[in-house]
Amino acid sequence: MNFTEALHTRRLFFDGAMGTMLQEAGLQPGELPETWNLLHPEKVRAIHQAYVRAGVDILKTNTFGANGLKFGAAHGQPEVEELVRAGVENARAAFAAEVRDGFVALDLGPTGKLLQPFGDLPFAEAVALYAAQVKAGAAAGADLILIETMSDSYEAKAAILAAKENADLPIVCTFTFDEDGKLLNGADVTTALVMAESLGVSAVGFNCGQGPDTLVKLVPQALQAVDIPLVANPNAGLPVQKDGKTVFHIDGEGYAPLMVPFAEAGVSVLGGCCGTTPDHIARLIEACRDIPLPAPRSGAPCAIAGYGRAVDFEGMPVIIGERINPTGKPRLKEALKSQNMDYVCQLALEQLDKGAQVLDVNVGVPGVDEPALIEKVILTLQSITSVPLQIDTSNIEAMERALRIYNGRPLLNSVNGKAENMADVLPLAKKYGAALVGLCLDEGGIADTAKGRLEVADKVIAEAGKYGIPARDMVMDPLAMTISTGGQNARIDLEVIRQLKARNIKTVMGVSNISFGLPSRDAVNSAFFALAMEAGLSAGIINPNSGAMMGAYIAYGALSGKDEGCKKYVEYFADALQMVAVAKSQGGAKPAAKGPQKEYPLEEAIVKGLTSQVENGVRKQLAEGKPALDIINESMIPGLNIVGDLFEKKKLFLPQLLVSADAAKAGFEILKQSIAKGASTEKGDPIVICTVKGDIHDIGKNIVKVLLENYGYQVIDLGKDVPPEEVVKAAREHDARLVGLSALMTTTVGSMEETIRQLRQALPDCRVMVGGAVMTEEYARTIGADFYGANAVASVHYANQLFHK
Repeated sequence: MNFTEALHTRRLFFDGAMGTMLQEAGLQPGELPETWNLLHPEKVRAIHQAYVRAGVDILKTNTFGANGLKFGAAHGQPEVEELVRAGVENARAAFAAEVRDGFVALDLGPTGKLLQPFGDLPFAEAVALYAAQVKAGAAAGADLILIETMSDSYEAKAAILAAKENADLPIVCTFTFDEDGKLLNGADVTTALVMAESLGVSAVGFNCGQGPDTLVKLVPQALQAVDIPLVANPNAGLPVQKDGKTVFHIDGEGYAPLMVPFAEAGVSVLGGCCGTTPDHIARLIEACRDIPLPAPRSGAPCAIAGYGRAVDFEGMPVIIGERINPTGKPRLKEALKSQNMDYVCQLALEQLDKGAQVLDVNVGVPGVDEPALIEKVILTLQSITSVPLQIDTSNIEAMERALRIYNGRPLLNSVNGKAENMADVLPLAKKYGAALVGLCLDEGGIADTAKGRLEVADKVIAEAGKYGIPARDMVMDPLAMTISTGGQNARIDLEVIRQLKARNIKTVMGVSNISFGLPSRDAVNSAFFALAMEAGLSAGIINPNSGAMMGAYIAYGALSGKDEGCKKYVEYFADALQMVAVAKSQGGAKPAAKGPQKEYPLEEAIVKGLTSQVENGVRKQLAEGKPALDIINESMIPGLNIVGDLFEKKKLFLPQLLVSADAAKAGFEILKQSIAKGASTEKGDPIVICTVKGDIHDIGKNIVKVLLENYGYQVIDLGKDVPPEEVVKAAREHDARLVGLSALMTTTVGSMEETIRQLRQALPDCRVMVGGAVMTEEYARTIGADFYGANAVASVHYANQLFHK
């Protein structure tokens, strides 16, 4: 029986931690765990064998961090291929030694880098790093690929694509959520799992970050989001220091009963992560072995997602903003030709402010390199908003490039009933997991009857099914044709929508096409939109800036009973009336002019992350004679404070935080130049930061650096894998009163503790703040730190407090 068969026929059990077990076996602080595959294979195999004796079905290879960013000749370390091959062989040998059958999972962890556009690791390079591991693991005989501890859904996508493109093995993907059920990039459980399922993994779930008592709260949301089997590998609670060693507060006896609710709720595969031992896993298996496997699920809705937000088609119709489409928009055409991304971002933000839940993205302008341009536009838009995008193109090369770099699960517009088009589009939609708009047209054109269009819809849905795309992931477009050329066109569209609704097929439509060539188009569009929604329309591609269209949408919600108590109706029109009152007080309510690009106040431009507008705003205030320090104190710092406050309140997440910080940084560069022209200035207070010895994960450290620099501090970044002696030396040379240390892995916390010890001995007045995935406030205290930074903003607050800012 192979892994896929076993996954669907019996409950399976993963092993537990490797890193903390290696520490017990003698792994020293700063030593790379993966090197033990070659240096001490007998000790790695002994740990594997202990888990096999505990009863596990799946062993994770000791290859969690075996990637090209820290291994290979360039780093003075063994090659990735050697480590992976030895890792697979060690796990396989453990099953053989215990005369047991079992599955070997090639373990792929995070690279330790944040991907572009928020970090410096290109998506293609991330795919290549994982591809090297996958090729080696498949060649060595791994049975499946485990992608785990993913805190960034974009990195998870890179790993999944590498696995799909370089091996024919089942894929399991587990994410690390915080106590609020969020990834580092702000994605919730639904958003992350929907993306992973759409890419074709065999199972999804959670690992690390939290203990079982916290992670179990995420299970109901996961069960509703996806239909594939779920996996749960929690930590053994929280890390603490005991007798100079890192231990976790839940022992094997306490772990097992906490895992029973996972099995009872419907999680198929169970195991452990940091701090769990063979005893934890043996007791877990004993407690959960006889709990019946959950029945297969099939009720998850069709959902699409940006990197931080998912939208399904089950409730009120979804509003898809139509404005980023150059058809009939000369100004947008010029902006796309000149690659004026600020104008594109403005169109996006305006539509989101007016209620769009999804943004259509079409860059089809004659004379442009559409594949390159759509890639740039998508990366730009996903740097300022987390909502889903609709990729709207008929250019197959542009389609694939957009699908590949998109962060989340997009809506792809579109496929039609022409044989050649289906052969081109359907394989791409399947590979990249897109939900798909299907047009009711084929070689015969657009039928002039509802029956004819439904026949085309059936053909498209059936052909998609042959590629493994289920009907639930198809969103059919009946194609609105203007009533100015056919009086029955609206009636035909409405009938197609009703018929597809009766079959539980989702529908979408470009509503404004119905009025092409007519005067007062908003009147026709809004009336038709209301009729279409009542007929069962799932999503409308509309202009959300139109008060008539959004008014019809909001009123429909109230009239249909979908807006309980008319709350949204009252809220929407209260805001609308207030806007009219303000406009009248300023001389009359006039429509916005289609003139110069909207300029946001400097503070707001920072919050929205609009770099060019921040630069322009700073230059404008300088030209008006405002002193640079006044601009910093009255606009720049307040803007950053708003961003920090929103971040701490979970109303804004890491990607937006970084984009805002980058925008502010651009403004500060201009201000620094202005200040330098006037007089010399002292550098800001020095702060030394690094990732400790043995750890190459520097995402958190880099984020802290960006924010501290924006607040005027002189940051001395020593990089990653930094020995304690170098930290002490740098702190002394720069007379630093504050040092920041980061660690992701439990195996490197010992290095952090040793660094703090040496700092205390050499520089007793120097303060130390620490952070990282394995840290807690209590744990930070036990290793001697002065402050635990739960996030980057908290680190800034501590620095400001220390330096009296």
